[in-house]
Amino acid sequence: MKFNEPASTNPIDQLKVVGQPIDRIDGPLKTTGTAPYAMDRHDVVPNQAHGYVIGAAIPNGRIVSMDLAAAKAAPGVIAIVTAQNAGKLAKGNFNTAMLLGGPRIEHYHQAVALVVAETFEQARDAAALVRIKYEREKGKYDLRAVQNKAVAPKKEAAESKVGNFTGAFASSPVKLDAEYATAHESHSMMEPHASIAAWDGDQLTVWTSNQMINWSRGDIAKTLGLPKDKVRVLSPYIGGGFGSKLFVRADAVLAALGARAARRPVRVSLQRALIPNNTTHRSATLQRIRIGATREGKITAIAHEAWSGNLPEGSPENAATQTRSLYAGEHRMTANRVAAMDLPESNAMRAPGEAPGMAALEIAMDEMAEQLGMDPVRFRILNDTQVVPDNPEKPGSTDPQSKKPEEKNQHNPHPPFSRRQFIQCLQTGAERFGWERRSGKPGSVREGRWLVGMGMASAFRDNLLTKSAARVRLDRRGILTVETDMTDIGTGSYTIIAQTASEMMGVPLERVRVRLGDSSFPASCGSGGQWGGNNSTAGVYAACMKLREAVARQAGFAPERAIFADGLVRAGERSLPLGEAVGERELVAEDLIEYGDINKRFQQSTFGAHFVEVGVDAVTCEVRIRRMLAVCAAGRILNPKTARSQVIGAMTMGAGAALMEELAVDKRLGYFVNHDLAGYEVPVHADIPHQEVIFLDETDPMSSPMKAKGIAELGICGVAAAIANAVYNATGVRVREYPITLDKLITKMPLSV
Repeated sequence: MKFNEPASTNPIDQLKVVGQPIDRIDGPLKTTGTAPYAMDRHDVVPNQAHGYVIGAAIPNGRIVSMDLAAAKAAPGVIAIVTAQNAGKLAKGNFNTAMLLGGPRIEHYHQAVALVVAETFEQARDAAALVRIKYEREKGKYDLRAVQNKAVAPKKEAAESKVGNFTGAFASSPVKLDAEYATAHESHSMMEPHASIAAWDGDQLTVWTSNQMINWSRGDIAKTLGLPKDKVRVLSPYIGGGFGSKLFVRADAVLAALGARAARRPVRVSLQRALIPNNTTHRSATLQRIRIGATREGKITAIAHEAWSGNLPEGSPENAATQTRSLYAGEHRMTANRVAAMDLPESNAMRAPGEAPGMAALEIAMDEMAEQLGMDPVRFRILNDTQVVPDNPEKPGSTDPQSKKPEEKNQHNPHPPFSRRQFIQCLQTGAERFGWERRSGKPGSVREGRWLVGMGMASAFRDNLLTKSAARVRLDRRGILTVETDMTDIGTGSYTIIAQTASEMMGVPLERVRVRLGDSSFPASCGSGGQWGGNNSTAGVYAACMKLREAVARQAGFAPERAIFADGLVRAGERSLPLGEAVGERELVAEDLIEYGDINKRFQQSTFGAHFVEVGVDAVTCEVRIRRMLAVCAAGRILNPKTARSQVIGAMTMGAGAALMEELAVDKRLGYFVNHDLAGYEVPVHADIPHQEVIFLDETDPMSSPMKAKGIAELGICGVAAAIANAVYNATGVRVREYPITLDKLITKMPLSV
């Protein structure tokens, strides 16, 4: 199905099932511990051996020698895989470094060997006997030290310029020029990266934890030098990913190599302490924001520059990009720069770009509002825009699965937004939160030893469209089965896909079966970039439209007149149960959603507003979040219950980024020191006592037949800044470097408190 024009009225608009707060259909499996995650697949293949990964002990350099003799002689050892005996390996399309290092070492904890043994304990103990000598080279581990060597990325729209920013800023009567910093962050998902691999001749099957099945299958094949059709990847349940599992990691490749060497299936789980350095993380950023405005508060000039670090050939953290679309301003400049560093790979983490970018931008907007003597909400409303004010000439493709750049909006340099309820988000949030009670004078509200403050920030995230396919089967019992390689990373994919199929075919939800996460199913959009919900359900919509036509013809009805409801298909006075209409054999239909140029004609984005109240201990400077509110405008909400869960999770992650999350770099030895869940702090339930989420009533027919958009990443965008602004309102201390730990407050607190 080609989606070229805005969606008109269709079966989804009935909203009998779609749009309802249905409980997650996978919930009972997960709460009873029976959902089969990657390392739980003891039943899929017999005689599984265990692999233990050895990570490099240096950040860059070479392996001089590797003594395996003692490890090979250890009890239970079956094989040891290294770069010397693994055969020729390629680098996948989505990997920045080799997944098996040696002799060259590209980053700390890069996998250099896999020990395979009969038991996990035997593999672990033998791994400790491997003796490796390294030749260490000097490296670059401090972003500030290499900031001036950062360059424009080759594959992306690195910068944009509109008008004459320099002149307009210089002549602005009110100016802000400030620098901000965000920290390196770890995904810290609950389930570690894990895989089981088995060979059947030249056919490889991998049970793994991965968000993008089709990408994963292609990269495993490329890395191992196999035809893609010789690789099958299964990942039906994933215990969190947040972007860390978008791409193939060392566990999958090493499990395959280990299974080949051992001549039996091998299971590999990355040790928790290995994950932050071995896999990916969100890069730290340095950001400079300049805003010029009239005395009445209209922005006339805005510039946002961002610097981040990565391995050579790696991508930047595009922290300046949202500033091209969010606020008006005639004269503009944005730039993203990346510096080559020798720290582990940085890559996508929930809301890549916008999460750290808005953490800075939305503090700057508050600082500017204060200079103007304006309320922060009013200042943002005043600078709303209904068209994209800043459109770079050569952005990347709007299809995340495409490698070819497209000219987006080439016929319209300032496209209108398909839907933009930004002002409504701000106004609704201010009213519901009680913003009128906020004191504009920082440090003026106190309850006992607690200084109390309120803060707010805007939320913004683009809506991305990408093709997605599905297959649907209807049998003579009236059971409807959906098959797609879409994944569920805890987001509720099983449920919204079932709701879509139920609505489309008029089948009760309990008669729908959903099968996900298998590369033998049609290739979906996968989970990431908050594109999964809208695109995967649109693919199911397309397949169901084909199935409706097949059922109608089988029943002798004109497809355009057929109505599907209550387990029946009917036209006029005649109706048939769906199972009876199918006949003796099941009916199968397969299709995909493909997008034309509709989002070249319209800018598709999601909007929101975050409001936060904090208390700050006047003596210790401990920060406590008291309450949080998010207001979101993100198209049709397919399931309010699962969508709310995604937003409150995102808000919690934003609180972590604001107050505690930081991968600390040892700048002498080049690695993340706190590389486990004991040293890397994340928020818990007690840190977030009250959260509220409001979804504005919205449909976006430009987005897909579902008229939905993404929501899971919008919920984190701006949260950190809302907390930072609340801390400032409580204390009068402005912190521009995240996380806002008490040491950054305590030396600046006024003595009078």
